[in-house]
Amino acid sequence: MGAVLFYIFAVVAVLAAFLVITFRNPINSALSMVVCFFCLAALYVLLSAHLIAILQILVYAGAIMVLVLFVIMLMNLRDWELRWGKFRWFKVFGFVLAGLLLIEGIHFLKGYTGQPTAELSEGFGTVEAVGTVLFSKYLLPFEMVSILLLIGIVGAVVLTKKKIKEEEKE
Repeated sequence: MGAVLFYIFAVVAVLAAFLVITFRNPINSALSMVVCFFCLAALYVLLSAHLIAILQILVYAGAIMVLVLFVIMLMNLRDWELRWGKFRWFKVFGFVLAGLLLIEGIHFLKGYTGQPTAELSEGFGTVEAVGTVLFSKYLLPFEMVSILLLIGIVGAVVLTKKKIKEEEKE
């Protein structure tokens, strides 16, 4: 049963990811990305990484997607800016990159034996295990990431405030 669920969620995740890059409307792409994030969370649950699954839903499907939607709304895209013709070279580059990724995936699957490489420890994926490692071994990188996120938020507020002031002058 687990293998069937894995393949169902994996196929839906790949299809949703494909729709993210093929939709012309950025809102539809963002919603497809949410579907992909939820499928990834389900895959994490199947791998017994429940904390990562919860963080996937809270952080990516929740917070990051809200930020993406705010950026889309701030950009105030018009219909003529959403046309395909404007980004021809990016499309060609994207399709070439997707083809190379597909070839790499096929090459990986040819060498796949289906046997797990290692046994999981007893506390794998629990909040206690992740918290212990995060706040002991990786405390400095954790704090650096939080400072970078704070800088990003301050930068977004400054840019938005500057844009609002320019629009008020007009």
